[in-house]
Amino acid sequence: MIKRSKLALVALCVSLVAAPAAKADTLAEALASAYNNSGLLEQNRALLRAADEGVAQSVAATLPVINWSLSADRTRVESPITATSNSALARISADLVLYSGGANQFAIDAQKEVVLGTRQALRGVEQNILLRAVQAYVNVRSTREFVQLRQNNVRVLTQEFRAAQERFNVGEVTRTDIALAEARLASARSLLAVAQGDLARAVEEYAVAVGRTPSGAVTVSAAPVSRSMSDAKAFAVRNHPSILEAQHSVAAAELNILRAEASVQPRVSLNGFVSTDQDSNETAQLGVTIGGPIYNGGLISSQVRQTRANRDAARSGLHLTMLGVEQEVGNAFASLQAAQALRQSSSQQISAARAAFDGVRQEAALGSRTTLDVLNAEQELLDAQANRIAAQSDEAVASYALLSAMGLLTADHLNLPVQQYDPAAYYNLVQNAPVAISRQGQALDRVLEAIGKE
Repeated sequence: MIKRSKLALVALCVSLVAAPAAKADTLAEALASAYNNSGLLEQNRALLRAADEGVAQSVAATLPVINWSLSADRTRVESPITATSNSALARISADLVLYSGGANQFAIDAQKEVVLGTRQALRGVEQNILLRAVQAYVNVRSTREFVQLRQNNVRVLTQEFRAAQERFNVGEVTRTDIALAEARLASARSLLAVAQGDLARAVEEYAVAVGRTPSGAVTVSAAPVSRSMSDAKAFAVRNHPSILEAQHSVAAAELNILRAEASVQPRVSLNGFVSTDQDSNETAQLGVTIGGPIYNGGLISSQVRQTRANRDAARSGLHLTMLGVEQEVGNAFASLQAAQALRQSSSQQISAARAAFDGVRQEAALGSRTTLDVLNAEQELLDAQANRIAAQSDEAVASYALLSAMGLLTADHLNLPVQQYDPAAYYNLVQNAPVAISRQGQALDRVLEAIGKE
């Protein structure tokens, strides 16, 4: 079974190398597949739904709370005369908070900020998934080209080795020349094996990142990005999901301070009950309760200080996040410029190296060049071609990494052919804390059932 699996993997890699471009996936198709098949996205969408429910729970604290109870008692009194009595009571009670010093509303607003921050976290996860898919796609393409390059190198060196043997037979070269050609051929074969291994690993990464095995990959052009690093940084500071998430965290922390401070305010609630006993005697009561803390051992003061410390930590986190995003933009921009420069120079290097290689081979055929000269010229051409492949891949990845650093590597911005997830749809269903028997609650049940079947 192990041998069969290895053979199947090798066959897949060979098919990737030989697959015609017409049958290859486009980058947009790969990104769409990654978006549709990501378990990590599903996980974070569930976390967003959990945050949405936090708003519903905060809203529920401002609505009436109605409870029911049934009780039955049997009492036996031992005395000179034994007496036994039975009692039963049915009771419905209700409680409604009329005033809480704004604490309940602050709790709702704070949880809304948590929801908005979680939405930005989901955007960040989406960007990471799409960037990983880009890297996997480009890596399959580049490793495929490296395999083709190594295969061609083996063919060329095989011809050089045979030519050296023929020239040795007629006394034009020595055994040293044959040994040099043979050593280069053996090295080329080992490098081909390494390239095939790299392709196999790239295929495995593609399957995980995209959600299916690749059918090939076409050449990827660099994504259009900002021409100025300062413009890119300014845009990223305004739009990157990590920064927006941190800003909502600060806003939530500020509201939690107000919520903690409001807990010292008096609390007014309306309460009442209706009950009936076993003799059908009914009792009803309606009243207003007003109360508040006088002394609680410094608990409220400690909670206020704690929320302020959390606010300060959130502000520091926002500052660090902005610095990190700006650095990420700068790194991606520098990598993109370096890759562009390397691609341009490698194209010139290839032209010169190919001309040199052809000339050295012709001169070697006339006896004015050695076998080592030919091998060195061929190696320079190979290095130049490898540099161009690497530069093209680095340029494509760096351009999409820059989009990610700016907060633009999303299905919406890339206009991917997918059904985009609406982060507000579930929130709109639960924000008013609907009960299960309501029409909205039944709609929620259908949504959750559909999610569970996916």
